[in-house]
Amino acid sequence: MKGESVWLGSGRHVALRVCQAVSVMTVGLWAYMVIARLFGGHGMYELLRPEGGAISTIMIVLAGLCVIFWSIYFSDFRGAIEIEKDGFFDIVSLILSRLAMISIVAIELVMLYEVVSRYVFNAPTLWANELSLWIASVLFLLAGVYAMQQRSHIRIYIIYDMFPRWAKKAADTVSVGLICVFSFCLVWGGYNEALLKFTRMEKYGTAWNPPIPATIKPLILILIVIVTIQAISNLIADWNKDETHSPEDEIDQTEIENIRRTLEK
Repeated sequence: MKGESVWLGSGRHVALRVCQAVSVMTVGLWAYMVIARLFGGHGMYELLRPEGGAISTIMIVLAGLCVIFWSIYFSDFRGAIEIEKDGFFDIVSLILSRLAMISIVAIELVMLYEVVSRYVFNAPTLWANELSLWIASVLFLLAGVYAMQQRSHIRIYIIYDMFPRWAKKAADTVSVGLICVFSFCLVWGGYNEALLKFTRMEKYGTAWNPPIPATIKPLILILIVIVTIQAISNLIADWNKDETHSPEDEIDQTEIENIRRTLEK
């Protein structure tokens, strides 16, 4: 995978080596758990339970580190349709966006495992559905951060483009101010409930019973704060820009070229 470095610079090679090392350890431990399961060891069902033991805890930590390190590494590559990094908070949002992209692959793998297990071996799992919902919930929240960083959220420019530059700055300031107020109200109103769910590690209430409420509720508050910080970063980065918009801005020329090449083949 090649491309101009976004922010890691010469550290990209080191990041890749770290990712590969953690991935090898994660896959190795997973293979050990699979083999141990055949002889009565612990599997996915025990991962989030005390009876899972130290091996399950290490597996969760390694899997988390693997995803985080790969997210950092891939954030150093700029996508064909991505805007350039220009805000003080963009790096954090780009890392979270790669985490969201990896989570899509994770959902597909979980679903593939469930389909094969259910219809080929007639051994459906107790955890695949809840795990896919869990990951999808995180994906939905992370996508909001990425949309804010890329300025790809819904915006209506018909009246905005008629404003002089000072009025555009005022409109942008009011918009970000409203986001800050919303974020404050959400955190203020949901903090106690989120803290309660997290401290008592509230479960989902299914056979696998993962702590989805205990993790998603606090994560909602954390990510709405991150979205707010990204909005402030966008306001500062765009303060001296004077851009106009047209319907052509929404056309993905890269995707059109890919489709054209595919049809030509």
